[in-house]
Amino acid sequence: MDFTRRSVLKSGVGAAGIGAFAGCLSDPFEGASGEGGYAAFFALWDWANQIAGDEIDFENPVETGEMGHGWEPDGNLAPEIASSKVFIYFDTPEFSWAQDVVSDLERDYEGEVEIIDGLEGMGPHLIPFDGGDGDSLPEPDHDHEFDPDDVSRDRFDFYDLRSNDQLGYWHIDHWHGGVPDVPVDDSVPIGAVFRDNRERVVPLGPNEPFQFDARLAEGAPEDVLEVESHGDSVALIGYETGETEIVFQLRHDGEIVYETDEAPMSVEVVDEIDDDGASEFHDPHVWADPVLAQRVVDTIADGLAEVDPDNADLFAENADEYKERLADVDRQFEELTENAAREVAVFVAHDSFQYVERRYDFELHTPVGVTPDAAESLDDVADMIDVVEEHGIDTILYDPFETPDDEELPSAARMLLENSSATDAEPLSPAEGTTHAWAEQDWGWVEQMEEVNIPSLEKALGVEE
Repeated sequence: MDFTRRSVLKSGVGAAGIGAFAGCLSDPFEGASGEGGYAAFFALWDWANQIAGDEIDFENPVETGEMGHGWEPDGNLAPEIASSKVFIYFDTPEFSWAQDVVSDLERDYEGEVEIIDGLEGMGPHLIPFDGGDGDSLPEPDHDHEFDPDDVSRDRFDFYDLRSNDQLGYWHIDHWHGGVPDVPVDDSVPIGAVFRDNRERVVPLGPNEPFQFDARLAEGAPEDVLEVESHGDSVALIGYETGETEIVFQLRHDGEIVYETDEAPMSVEVVDEIDDDGASEFHDPHVWADPVLAQRVVDTIADGLAEVDPDNADLFAENADEYKERLADVDRQFEELTENAAREVAVFVAHDSFQYVERRYDFELHTPVGVTPDAAESLDDVADMIDVVEEHGIDTILYDPFETPDDEELPSAARMLLENSSATDAEPLSPAEGTTHAWAEQDWGWVEQMEEVNIPSLEKALGVEE
């Protein structure tokens, strides 16, 4: 029998013996030379296998029917994961068990397993736990026709649209704050908020009378950065490292009515962002967003290329092919919301879709926040009933991983159906795990979105056939 370090560790050797075996078996290995790999929850496991193909087989330690977020392993997983080539996880306190595993690997198995943090480089895109409500973009006033002379030139606010965090504001002839560094071959979307003399927010966009725009300042280096205009925002696209200056503009029917040429803003393009990733203050559910998921896939592909350089090209090709499938899911979400009758639905679960809601501009009213262990109160249920009645909702949504078993709805969902005009409940999966039924059909992340989430959201948001 061809015993491997991994097969020995999985063959029933008691925990008391694992340390000794791990020590003996670690001698022949240098660096990530174990077998296969581990990914910390369903979405990462699916993406890792899609990218690795037949070259690396990944395992998901989270049991079918369970979520990785808030999960706790039985016993110590570190020795088992130490027998593999690579461990993929999210470095956030919301996956504290995975952080503990990484700490054990770094302390007891230094250099034996490659660690990939799927949130690496994601910092600017992360949503604060409080949703950033204090500084988030205010809603424009679409019920008013604005005169260009009434729009304030003394002050406007500008935002990083990756997180909707306010970056600063323009005050008469100078800036407070600035735009973040722009990575080479990447972009930073910037939005702005202009108000009139009655503090009403001016709608901006390609189909609105007013547009937000920017240009390179006179005499500024032109080979560092490109400005791409979208009407309601501008994208700063990094070409090569260096510094340049930009001028923001407000246009009315295409004509410039104001620009900040008195004080051009400096922008630096850098090779890479010094990013600490997620913290305890950020929502980790980026994997539910098909656009941010593409960034995670790239991070995994880059990490696997370091684990197995001989197959780096294969991993890059597989990642590109899979990102096309994610982009198609993105297009389906866009089409869904374009055809929706309402922008509000009720999701009887923890708030795991903030990134999706923000990207596609709809709202899922949830009884509790981001943490999956939080329990709803009767007041929370009463609030959901009010939302159902106010918006004429007939289909509510529930998380299939928060049901007592496969046959029942969560108790709060049953209470909502019994005490409101809603008549139907459909599942909405945050793709943190898989069910036995979905696993039998070999459904991955894409299939959960296409077969479960998009049809359920179509009903909940009133998409017409």
